[in-house]
Amino acid sequence: MSHPKSFQLHPDDNVVVASGVLEAGQPVHGCTVKPRSRIPGGHKMAISKIPAGHNVFKFGQVIGQASCPILPGDHVHEQNLTMAEYSSDYAFAEDASVTEVIPENQRSTFMGYRRDDGRVGTRNYVGILTSVNCSATVASLIAKEVEKRAVLDDFPNVDGVVALTHGAGCAVSTRNEGFRMLQRTIWGHVRHPNFGSVLMVGLGCEANQIPLMVEHFGEPPEGSFHLETIQHHGGTRQTIDSCLDRLHNEILPHADKARREPVPVSEICLALQCGGSDGLSGITANPALGLAVDQLIKQGGSAILAETPEVYGAEHLLTRRSANPEVGKKLVSLIRWWEDYVAKLDGHISNNPAPGNKLGGLTTILEKSLGAISKGGTTTLQSVLRYAEPVVGPGLHFMDSPGYDPMSITGEVASGANLICFTTGRGSVYGNKPCPSIKIASNSTMFQRMEEDMDLNAGTIADGIENHPDVANRILERIVEVAGGSRTKSEMQGFGDHEFVPWSISAIT
Repeated sequence: MSHPKSFQLHPDDNVVVASGVLEAGQPVHGCTVKPRSRIPGGHKMAISKIPAGHNVFKFGQVIGQASCPILPGDHVHEQNLTMAEYSSDYAFAEDASVTEVIPENQRSTFMGYRRDDGRVGTRNYVGILTSVNCSATVASLIAKEVEKRAVLDDFPNVDGVVALTHGAGCAVSTRNEGFRMLQRTIWGHVRHPNFGSVLMVGLGCEANQIPLMVEHFGEPPEGSFHLETIQHHGGTRQTIDSCLDRLHNEILPHADKARREPVPVSEICLALQCGGSDGLSGITANPALGLAVDQLIKQGGSAILAETPEVYGAEHLLTRRSANPEVGKKLVSLIRWWEDYVAKLDGHISNNPAPGNKLGGLTTILEKSLGAISKGGTTTLQSVLRYAEPVVGPGLHFMDSPGYDPMSITGEVASGANLICFTTGRGSVYGNKPCPSIKIASNSTMFQRMEEDMDLNAGTIADGIENHPDVANRILERIVEVAGGSRTKSEMQGFGDHEFVPWSISAIT
């Protein structure tokens, strides 16, 4: 008779993680302690006595303190684990190292779209972007008319026309970081290499003026950017008719000229995200993705780690890997900003994990963060970026963002990510346009239940079928395939028309 397994992730840990349900009194494979009660898969079991107030260790790191005495075999979760204030030794840049990069002539390739400015796309969309919410309906109606009239039948090399709308753009100060953040987000999509061409639609009188964005960020390459305003055309119908005419005669023909060509995988920039995490995410999917990221970076590629509240408590592991002390200190300053930001709004950064995370076995933000950062691999942290700030250079980068997945990924795409890897334990159905999103399941039960939405299963690690390098190789292979045009599950489902969610911190006046 086979018994369920558990994982002790570090010799210093006083808990193990259940790979599946542990029944009370039943033996556990790889563990001498028997459960005192039923413990769900992904949850923690104590393997030694932990007095009240003493630290609980997972990953060899503190994830909180016992709120009451914990006995061997006890289920360790919200009923007996809490989180007090913590301090960390940041040891800035102490573990920074130089990654040995594979020579250019030996790197793998994929079939990508080389744009006129030299950047490379993995898809060839036409975007209809808005400067303000007042033009959102018009932009959406234009996209609907394109679909209704089957306009794309004449342009087979275009992957689609997508309207990316938002709820901001006016009644805000134009001199603060919130406004600059919105402009970076919009312009990051205007210039995104996964768009063959972009049409921007404004109302005309908004604070976020399109000509001022062009003046600030610079004129895009010829044929790749077009603008229209509703007030200039005299209303909704006239604007829609004019935009449809330009799409058919100028914009779509320009985008349709694009062709895929062999390019090195160093042109891939990955957005790294985890959502709907569970107790196995930090054990299976995230570290396997981290190994794939390390391999991509060795080939000259880049990756963006984000979600600042979800590195809280684990930032000391990133600061040690920072390229220099300034990079590490910039990350710590973001953590301090977030502490102040949520406090002003009567919250606390430790409100995370979400209810679904807790059902999956994650108890404290320290525990969640330690698992979350593992998807960034082990290489040196090259830079820390503001939200939607462009990535410069290869390697691992960190971008400031909330933990809300659509908002975080919107910023990563604006920063230059041309492909997304999204790990999930509870089962997220997220997808994006213009960037394909590869979803990686942390456990086989969820993967089998939601296989129409999951691209890869890392639960095979917990099942004992594969090891981390095996899964990492599968992830990297899938990254290259998708970058070259293979469709993800979210693309097959049609996701991406409603996932453009810029982060707003502006005061509305």
